[in-house]
Amino acid sequence: MAKVLLVDDELTMVQMVTEMLRAEGHEVFPVTNSRDALAALEAHTPELVITDLYLDKTKAHGLEILQRARSITPPASVIVITAFGTIETAVEAMKNGAYDYLEKPFKLDELNLCVQRALSYNEAISENLYLRKQLKKKYQFSQIIGSAPKMQEVFKMVERVADTDSTILILGESGTGKELVARALHFNSRRQFAPFIPVNCSALPENLLESELFGHRKGSFTGAVNDKKGLFQEADGGTIFLDEVGSMSPMLQSRLLRVLQEREVRRVGENTPTYINVRVLAATNEPLEKKIKDGTFREDLYYRLNVIAITLPSLRERREDIPLLVAHFLRNKINPRTGHPVQITRQAMEVLGNYDWPGNVRELENAIERAATLCEHDIIQIGDLPPSLVRGLPQAVAATPVQGGELAQLPTPAGPPAAAPAQGTPPTHQNAAAPSHPRTDASLKDFLREQELAYLNRVLAQVGGDKEKAAIVLGVSLATLYRKLSEDERAP
Repeated sequence: MAKVLLVDDELTMVQMVTEMLRAEGHEVFPVTNSRDALAALEAHTPELVITDLYLDKTKAHGLEILQRARSITPPASVIVITAFGTIETAVEAMKNGAYDYLEKPFKLDELNLCVQRALSYNEAISENLYLRKQLKKKYQFSQIIGSAPKMQEVFKMVERVADTDSTILILGESGTGKELVARALHFNSRRQFAPFIPVNCSALPENLLESELFGHRKGSFTGAVNDKKGLFQEADGGTIFLDEVGSMSPMLQSRLLRVLQEREVRRVGENTPTYINVRVLAATNEPLEKKIKDGTFREDLYYRLNVIAITLPSLRERREDIPLLVAHFLRNKINPRTGHPVQITRQAMEVLGNYDWPGNVRELENAIERAATLCEHDIIQIGDLPPSLVRGLPQAVAATPVQGGELAQLPTPAGPPAAAPAQGTPPTHQNAAAPSHPRTDASLKDFLREQELAYLNRVLAQVGGDKEKAAIVLGVSLATLYRKLSEDERAP
């Protein structure tokens, strides 16, 4: 159960409440003065404090205990009790963070119910904080996989604008990770503890989308049986992500423009505006400039949304990231039939690298999921890949036997490349590179440098250390390659 600090200068009250709390299974620390109460707060860090407000009948020592209890880590819930209750003292206690306020005399059942509610509230707050920490960890910058130059530009832009309130337009083909970037922007901003509300603007018809975004009043249309808050109001203090914003009707575009200009919303059937504090992130997989020329998208709305643009490259524009992504998708992937980690052959990796990926990263993830489920002997062969990938390959290549084939040496998302097996040593489960978890304690700048240097080292290893060949493969000048390698040597 819970640790409870009980503070009251009436000994009879202390004994009675202590007995009741211990009967409920709580660990109780009873004290009769403010000095011992403050010491007990430091020594025991209770989850709940029950304190009298006026310990010597003249001074509100309970307020000091309340303030100290709310300042410890984690903060304790506080129930204030007093025989001298007034509206002013109740308001003062609640302003200082008290969970509840009881006047003497009270029934023990009344106090017990209040204790249960306070502890349930404490538990809900702790769970909420834990889930938010897990979400933030999930959407750290290091969870966006990529070391290609175009992805480096994305990382740098996200780092620069995450903690601003600027409206951002995320551009990219379907499957490139636009929502992942939007979540990274939110969970690395000062709004991270407020709601993140994603909306797919193409998934609902116009009338339903209007009601979802802006809310409605009861009776404003057939079926509106209750008042409803819109998603803009639900996201107040946080972020709303409008995916496929280009599919909005002209009427909804007009309403969205007013939200961006005036920072207010009007529910359907209501004339009074509601002011909101929401950051707007929007995304589209189609060029809005073309829709403006066609007359299907408002030019003034485009400029309101396009304050800062982040363009995500397609997967075919960053093929060098395919091994990194495959390593990421295979991390902790276990064959349910054997209990062994799933690996992939070099031949299958070559097929992945030569495919154009119209569905981008989402299609690659689905392909790896399918292959990992269907493969035998824990090794993904060419024949395990989706038919769309092997269509057009020579039949002899597509029909690679289930067993055999050289294992691909997959890179890790961060850190140096895995060592290649010794010459003449057949590839095995042990000498195949096992992807490891990326660092989560580094700054984005350090993380980007680590990924860049790891990729440079991999390319150098592939060309036998020939820097001229490496520069050609990397598409940079030899001087640039030397400079980047010297940065590695200067790094602490």
